[in-house]
Amino acid sequence: MLYDLPAPAKLNLFLHVVGRRVDGYHLLESLFRLISLSDAVTIDLRTDGVISREPCSAMTWSQADDLAIRAAKALQQATGTRTGAHIAIRKRIPAGGGLGGGSSDAATVLLGLNRLWRTGLTRQQLMALGLPLGADVPFFLFGQSAFVTGIGEQFQPVSIPHHSYVVTQPTASVPTPTIFGAADLTRDSEPVKISDFSGLNRVNVRFTGSDAFGRNDLEPVVKQLFPVVSTTQQWLATQGVLSRLTGSGACLFSEFDSPREAIFAYEQLVAKMQFEQCGLKTVHACDGLPIHPLQNWAVD
Repeated sequence: MLYDLPAPAKLNLFLHVVGRRVDGYHLLESLFRLISLSDAVTIDLRTDGVISREPCSAMTWSQADDLAIRAAKALQQATGTRTGAHIAIRKRIPAGGGLGGGSSDAATVLLGLNRLWRTGLTRQQLMALGLPLGADVPFFLFGQSAFVTGIGEQFQPVSIPHHSYVVTQPTASVPTPTIFGAADLTRDSEPVKISDFSGLNRVNVRFTGSDAFGRNDLEPVVKQLFPVVSTTQQWLATQGVLSRLTGSGACLFSEFDSPREAIFAYEQLVAKMQFEQCGLKTVHACDGLPIHPLQNWAVD
C-alpha cells in the first residue's frame, strides 16, 4: 500500500546571526513558519528490510547523501525494526532556496515511518534523531510556528496570524556553507526576546533597515555572492512587490493579508516574467500553516 504524505516548506520571517560557537556553528535567532508549498513523499513498505529511493530528475546527489534515505535508516537503526521502505519524492520546493525542502522531506519520512512501522518514538525522540541529519529537521518535527534559537534546535511556540505569501525563486541555487563561511557575514546582531514581538499582528516584511524584525542578516552576503538574487528583488520592487530573503538560500518571499491578494500578485508576476529580464525562475502562491499537516502523527 502506498502512503502519500506532505512535506511543507518553511519561511524565516526574520533571521539574525547573534554569535558563533567555538566549534564554528553559528548562533541564530529566527521566526520560522510553515507554508503550504510542499513536496509529496510517497512511502511503500517493504518486508525485506531494504531502504530504497525512487530516482528523480531533481536528484543531483548520491543516495548515500540523501536526507530521506538517511532519515529512514536512522529510524531503522534506532528502533531495530526489520521492516523496510521504498521512498519516492515529488519535488515542488526549490532546492537551494532556503525553504528547508530536504529537511522537510527527512522529517516527513521520520514521522511517516515511525507511525507506519509502529516504532512508537515520541516527538522529542524523533527530534533528537533528526538533528544530526540537518539543523532544520527538528523544526519540521516540532511542527508549528516557533521562535528559534541556538544553532536552530531550540524552539518556543509562537502564534502568528494568518498571512499568505508569494515565494519567488531566482535563477540561482545558494549553498548554505558558502554563506555562513563568508568573511563579510554579520555575526554580532543584538539579541531579541520573544516578548519583543509576541504581541505583533505581523512580522512586517514591507519595511527594512532599522526594524528589528525586518531583516535577514544573510541577505547582504547572498546578494553580493549571487547578484541575480538582487536583480530579482529589485525587479519585484518595480512591480510593487517588496520581498525578503528566507533562510540561507536564494528564494524571496512577500507577505499578503489574504490568499486573494497573493494569488493576484502571483498572476501578475507570472504574466510579466516571461517578457522581462528579471532573473526569476519560478513563482509560487501559498498560505501560512498554523501546524504541520502530520502534527498528530507523533505523540509529545
